[in-house]
Amino acid sequence: MTEYTAEGGHGAVPTEGVPVAPEPAAVRADWPLYEVFLRAKRGLNHVHVGSLHAADAQQALHHARDVYTRRNEGVSIWVVPAGAITASSPDEKDPFFAPAGDKVYRHPTFYDIPDDVPNI
Repeated sequence: MTEYTAEGGHGAVPTEGVPVAPEPAAVRADWPLYEVFLRAKRGLNHVHVGSLHAADAQQALHHARDVYTRRNEGVSIWVVPAGAITASSPDEKDPFFAPAGDKVYRHPTFYDIPDDVPNI
């Protein structure tokens, strides 16, 4: 026989087999971290706008849309697993970028610019 109760003003509800405490949900801290890049208009670059945790890339894309484009700010979103990004350190700026400094031909000051060229 099923036991019924009317506690809480909900009427007669079967209580047999109903768990008392909710099951613990998946811990979101265990979800991978994704970096979010947004392009505001066609022709512009994607810009890093933030990070979020998601269970997979598709969910990260949907969460990024909901969080970072609430006012129609973007036309394109990239989500990249943070673990897939390799970056140089700001502390290594001088030794890392030094090889480009000795190639003067890469600088526009090395070339003669014609007067009829308005912008370079």
